[in-house]
Amino acid sequence: MSSVLTSTGGLTETTQYLTFQLGGEMFAIGILAIKEIIEYGSPTVVPMMPPTVRGVINLRGAVVPVMDLQARFGQPSSPVGKRTCIVIVEVPAGDEYQVVGVVVDAVNEVVDIGPTDIEPTPSFGARIRTDFIEGMGKVKGKFVILLSLERVLSLEDMASLAQLPLEAA
Repeated sequence: MSSVLTSTGGLTETTQYLTFQLGGEMFAIGILAIKEIIEYGSPTVVPMMPPTVRGVINLRGAVVPVMDLQARFGQPSSPVGKRTCIVIVEVPAGDEYQVVGVVVDAVNEVVDIGPTDIEPTPSFGARIRTDFIEGMGKVKGKFVILLSLERVLSLEDMASLAQLPLEAA
């Protein structure tokens, strides 16, 4: 099921989201951006990449970069556990789509969140940049951070991170 924008810009239909755990917090991504979920396998490390890129994996013959969302949010990477997996998503990159894997601590479930259950992005309180947040969804009496994949996985941001010189220790 997809979202429909009204002429006033408001969402009118319920949208499905995949909820997952990351660093003790609950996040969600719109289900339409998700291609698949795979078991975590150690990615091949690529030299000179920013800390947000764990490496690349071979997904049926395609090279797919694997992003560390915890590092992207400015937090230490989560240790790999039994429920750690890679969520394969498609993000817009100009006129095309880029396939990217994101490491999550655990995938929970797919939930329906209606427009009345989405609050605006808070100006404080989250441990991540507010432009990464699409809104706060209410699910079973708790808030879930709805991520804006286009901003979190912005290829322009990633390219600029790769250009940064390493700080001297």
